[in-house]
Amino acid sequence: MDIIKLGKRPTLQANPECFSGIVWQEQIIEAPEPARVRALKVTFEPKAHTAWHTHPLGQTLYVICGIGLIGLRGQQPKQIAAGDTIWIPPWQEHWHGATPTNSMTHIAIHEAEGEKSTTWMEKVNEADYWHPDITPQKAYASIFGSRI
Repeated sequence: MDIIKLGKRPTLQANPECFSGIVWQEQIIEAPEPARVRALKVTFEPKAHTAWHTHPLGQTLYVICGIGLIGLRGQQPKQIAAGDTIWIPPWQEHWHGATPTNSMTHIAIHEAEGEKSTTWMEKVNEADYWHPDITPQKAYASIFGSRI
């Protein structure tokens, strides 16, 4: 058994070749073989998001704070918010990140196949990222309902 104490893993800025905007990552676990699980806490500042990418064994996202977006190739992005769990099947091309006006933090869980857990592709263009129907008012209304 390993206990990894708070402060032993630094918070690092994400690789700008794979992300747009300011993104912070904190490794939760990269389990040794034969285990394959990898998990990260990822915080996206407003407008920040991943590039297009896939995972050979799929990915689970659990949003812990804020409001974000997830996009699938050829589809309009969908809004995600704190408490949402998203399953992305193996090899599905996708991106995820913050909305233009709000930050978002999620836990990203995926497995490695050999040394490979993510295949990075091109950055998301503005047309794929921008969703005119997602405004701050609609985002908050979807979370809090008519209480706002």
